[in-house]
Amino acid sequence: MLFRKKIERACSYCAYGAKLDEDTCLCSKRGLKNSSDSCRRFKYDPCKRVPFKSKALDFSQFKDSDFSLGE
Repeated sequence: MLFRKKIERACSYCAYGAKLDEDTCLCSKRGLKNSSDSCRRFKYDPCKRVPFKSKALDFSQFKDSDFSLGE
């Protein structure tokens, strides 16, 4: 969830960090940091968080008649 109360801290979704590449962030407070690092200045920015993709649904167990409105 994006807006849960207890969020793990990481520079990749901190308000002060800017993602340079997959492993590196540029922090306006601390300079170059690893994306998984954090510091005491951490401020959560929900717009930087990328949610996990959900699994594709499997519709193979249903028949065509399950999706029709008529008889």
